[in-house]
Amino acid sequence: MGPFLLGVLGCSLVLSVQAMYSSSDDVIELTPSNFNREVIQSDSLWLVEFYAPWCGHCQSLAPEWKKAATALKGIVKVGAVDADQHKSLGGQYGVRGFPTIKIFGANKNKPEEYQGGRSSQAIVDGAMNSLRSLVKERLSGRSGGSGYSKQSGGAGEGNKKDVVELTDDNFDKTVLDSDEVWMVEFFAPWCGHCKNLEPEWTAAATAVKEQTKGRVRLGAVDATVHQVISSRYGIRGFPTIKIFRRGEEPEDYQGGRTRGDIIEKAMDLFADNAPAPELVEILSEDVLKKTCDDSQLCIIGVLPHILDTGASGRNGYLEVMKKMAEKYKKKMWGWLWTEAGAQMDLEASLGIGGFGYPAMAAINARKMKFALLRGSFSETGIHEFLRELSVGRGSTATLGGGVMPKIHSVEPWDGKDGELPVEEDYDLSDVDLDDDFVKEEL
Repeated sequence: MGPFLLGVLGCSLVLSVQAMYSSSDDVIELTPSNFNREVIQSDSLWLVEFYAPWCGHCQSLAPEWKKAATALKGIVKVGAVDADQHKSLGGQYGVRGFPTIKIFGANKNKPEEYQGGRSSQAIVDGAMNSLRSLVKERLSGRSGGSGYSKQSGGAGEGNKKDVVELTDDNFDKTVLDSDEVWMVEFFAPWCGHCKNLEPEWTAAATAVKEQTKGRVRLGAVDATVHQVISSRYGIRGFPTIKIFRRGEEPEDYQGGRTRGDIIEKAMDLFADNAPAPELVEILSEDVLKKTCDDSQLCIIGVLPHILDTGASGRNGYLEVMKKMAEKYKKKMWGWLWTEAGAQMDLEASLGIGGFGYPAMAAINARKMKFALLRGSFSETGIHEFLRELSVGRGSTATLGGGVMPKIHSVEPWDGKDGELPVEEDYDLSDVDLDDDFVKEEL
């Protein structure tokens, strides 16, 4: 091979390694020249990966890191440092191996080491947990920056522009047609309680806008001026606060009136509107490992064979599981399904076969413990099963052998009805059937 060709190949290899992240990704490239400005001086929560282009684990993490960055865009900042090139920056934060992930939260000078799983779902879950912790710290007054105390007064009075002025003319378009969740105060200018609420509402509006990136908004209606909208929602006293979600009836806010109370409710609403976890078919050992290792519990449905239910029957069972995943999404559990007979080792470890199908098990992969659904495979039955697990009740057992069973690689379901195997036709024209012989044998 000529030196020119070797040089071209060498350059290609270097370029392919260095192109781990590009400007088209949602991962922010960090260097010594922009790190302080982007991360340290920011009020946002940051997840930062320190990597080396030649590191195999870093290359495996890259697609998951990109997916997590896209999912968290506008909520949590996700960045990456080439610590092989910028050794001083890696050394500053004690980076000894690759990849190393640090969480820069309330105290940017003391980032936390991320110890969670390396799948995009695990990274997103870890980021959301850190975000909620950051907000709670700010509520309690334990962190600086733009935090807010649960008491009135103090630093961070908020920006009045963050409270959206709502009127008879703009209410429907701004609130009801919005994909965001809205907390709306109906007030009267002469009302003493409304005047007391105003600085709390303003401070909360600024904090909520920042922490949810506008996905939960706070607005205000002068009910003495905009009487059409106030009459529509039966406003009789001031201040009245209502919660609006698209396509749902408004809900009365019954919580406290400090900025901390309001922010806490807004963050709960934010979490409620997070997407449900994905329901994944068990196609390989890697699928099971990624889902179960990164979750406190892994919920596995074993559905009847496609020939027993058809596509419509299977989709019905999957829909039940999806509804339960939505209902329990705050738990951040993993959700999986497989077809009866596709993963016999798994069924044997869980002792599922004797119960018939559909069946369900909840696995704690860290403790190698599991629990079986004993009730009906329905929304009611599964809800009762998961509710018991949520409060630490229910019968559990150890996985067979104390290890995860072998998982076989299978083809994904194509979404169609099953087809019976085609039987071969045999030509019986040359077969001599002797009636007397048959009679003797019978």
